[in-house]
Amino acid sequence: MKKEKGEGRRAKVMSGRHSGFLTFVLRLSVFALLTAAACDVDERRSGLTPETQAVIDEATNNIAQGRFDELYSAAAEEWRAAATPEQSRQILERVRATLGKVESRAPISAKEQQGTSADGQPRALLVTYNTKFERASGMETFTLVERDGRWQLARYFVNSDALK
Repeated sequence: MKKEKGEGRRAKVMSGRHSGFLTFVLRLSVFALLTAAACDVDERRSGLTPETQAVIDEATNNIAQGRFDELYSAAAEEWRAAATPEQSRQILERVRATLGKVESRAPISAKEQQGTSADGQPRALLVTYNTKFERASGMETFTLVERDGRWQLARYFVNSDALK
């Protein structure tokens, strides 16, 4: 059988179009799967629910804006039992004056501690960040407690050589 002129070329062009389309679909599918997998990994790695993240976001915003009274009034009873509003203000002002504003935070860990009704301890979450401030670096630890289904900040700790 004799091929007509251009018949072989048409077959190649069509298979090229089909393989290009299939390559595109395959790449798009892989991208979608990797993107979805990356989101799942990030959520599990941070260990934070939207509620606990919102508490940390509110606390960090209050600290950044110097709203120390708001931070204190929203804090858990553990915070208020450990310090007066004035003591909290003095400590937070010192941290801010020494380190400056937060430039970036990288999560290190989020560890949950289950309290029991027998010992009266609430469920707690310790979240640690490697933090770069304007004038130094350090580690921030936020301790949150859950009471009656509501998360509150119980402790905020900054460890930095600049504070020594």
